[in-house]
Amino acid sequence: MSKVQESIDVDVPVGTAYNQWTQFEDFPKFMEGVEEITQLDARHNHWKTKIAGVSREFDTEIVDQVADDHVAWRTTSGDVKQTGMVRFEPIDATRTRVLMEMDFQPGGMAEKAADMMGVLDRQVKGDLKRFKHFIEERGTATGGYRGQL
Repeated sequence: MSKVQESIDVDVPVGTAYNQWTQFEDFPKFMEGVEEITQLDARHNHWKTKIAGVSREFDTEIVDQVADDHVAWRTTSGDVKQTGMVRFEPIDATRTRVLMEMDFQPGGMAEKAADMMGVLDRQVKGDLKRFKHFIEERGTATGGYRGQL
């Protein structure tokens, strides 16, 4: 297993950052390589990705979710094997630190080589920067899930 840890500070309140992150179907707007996410129910999503010319489909399950605090997930099907958590820490009333942590199992020689070269680290860092731009430009979330799983 390999691990990725990245964080970014966003200039929106914790509730706004958290609410936007729970809008999984909006991920393609700021996550490179994510073509589509279909939310199947409160816990399950189906992902379609294309990274470095390789298309993949897989399902994820939200295993723990607390409003304004964190969302944790794991893959349940497909070639992608990962677990992760995104945490939201208020810096003050108008700023939030978003922390992403993922554990993943690279499959095949290409993914193992990409992992050794830090490709996923850079991708996650870029996705967080695009999330920052997306949410700060909007100033409000496109929706939000306030339940707890």
